Amino acid sequence: MEKKENLFSIGEVARYQNISKQTLIFYDKAGVFRPAWVDPENGYRYYSASQLDYLDTILIMKQIGFSLQEIKAHMQHYDLDSSLAMLRRQLDVIDRKVAELKLVRSRVQNRCDQMEAARAHCAPGQPGIELEDAPAQDLFCLPVQAPYTLREISIATKQCFARAAAEALPVFFQCGVVVPLEKIRAGRCTEASLAFLPIERGGPAEQVRRLPAGRRACIYHVGDYLSEGQSYRKLLDWCGEHRLRIVSDAYEFCINDYLTTHDESEYITKIAVYVEEE
Repeated sequence: MEKKENLFSIGEVARYQNISKQTLIFYDKAGVFRPAWVDPENGYRYYSASQLDYLDTILIMKQIGFSLQEIKAHMQHYDLDSSLAMLRRQLDVIDRKVAELKLVRSRVQNRCDQMEAARAHCAPGQPGIELEDAPAQDLFCLPVQAPYTLREISIATKQCFARAAAEALPVFFQCGVVVPLEKIRAGRCTEASLAFLPIERGGPAEQVRRLPAGRRACIYHVGDYLSEGQSYRKLLDWCGEHRLRIVSDAYEFCINDYLTTHDESEYITKIAVYVEEE
């Protein structure tokens, strides 16, 4: 063993490497980086100068993305060939993560774009209802159970998120519901039959509904879900005045909801129905 005065204390090593003493203690307990000497009188840990390069290697491998177990196994015996092979394997891991992050970014960007568009549509002086040529879209759907109250809708929505996470489905960070047209005409517009999550590409066939490209009449409802009746009445009246026949159930897309505001009066819901000229 080197003389104590030639060793570094755990505090010195932590300061040189800009890490915490707790990290070094954890590495010791995990068997990844153990001190050169432990003072039997007080349990203080001390490290040799040659160990600092070894610690550098561990910290760099952590930054690259290796787990402590991978680092421990690799550094039991490593050379140029084994290090090159391990780094090339990690490149594949990094490439997959980059692809996943790009997908996540595109979904976050989509949510931002929708929120900005909704804010513009809801500004004073903007038309309340308009027609849009919607592209085709997939929805990951689960049924809402009777009696179809907001409680059952909330449960179905949570189940959608849980299922999508468990199956790693590429859903957008948005939810919505389908309200049958006959219930809307009867004034029961909060009784949704399906909860859904817009999805980037197909998932389990039995849970994915394909919305076709087509003409839709849309209104942005501002306020809580129980007040949506007024917006539905406006939408039905507007379609009648413009001689448009509604040919689908209503699709409610939550634009500003509990994910982005705590105030239900600020909720923005895009309500869309497919229409044809009479």
